[in-house]
Amino acid sequence: MARALDLDNYVGHLIRRAEQVHTALWARHVSREITSQQFAVLNALRREPGIDQRTVAHRTSLDRSTINQMVRRLTDQGYLSQVRDEEDRRRTLLGLTHEGAGLLDSLIPPAKRINERLLESLPESERVLATKILREIASTDSGPSDD
Repeated sequence: MARALDLDNYVGHLIRRAEQVHTALWARHVSREITSQQFAVLNALRREPGIDQRTVAHRTSLDRSTINQMVRRLTDQGYLSQVRDEEDRRRTLLGLTHEGAGLLDSLIPPAKRINERLLESLPESERVLATKILREIASTDSGPSDD
């Protein structure tokens, strides 16, 4: 019979716990209405205005059904605009509306603060390395599966 895992040393458990801490901080200090995933979509469109939904999904590591729902919700709330690509009428290009840009501007400072708060839990000499390690773990898979 296999022995039980020591969850304090199990990476998957620790990542889930870290996500719980992040989610609680986000709700407390950034927004209860806009999730960190929605923030990622808004931020991706600030960085690359006029990209299509598939590209946004790739940039934010969100699966097709999640990005569909998120884009619909953010559009209904007046934060995103959608226009047909004149060169490829099958594609819809996304952008921030004036309201979406204003919302993103208001979310960036508190998002930066909770990022700093999370990193402050580590010795200063380990912060860059911790971010590098998380980036490497996050890139071990090509992203969400649409299967």
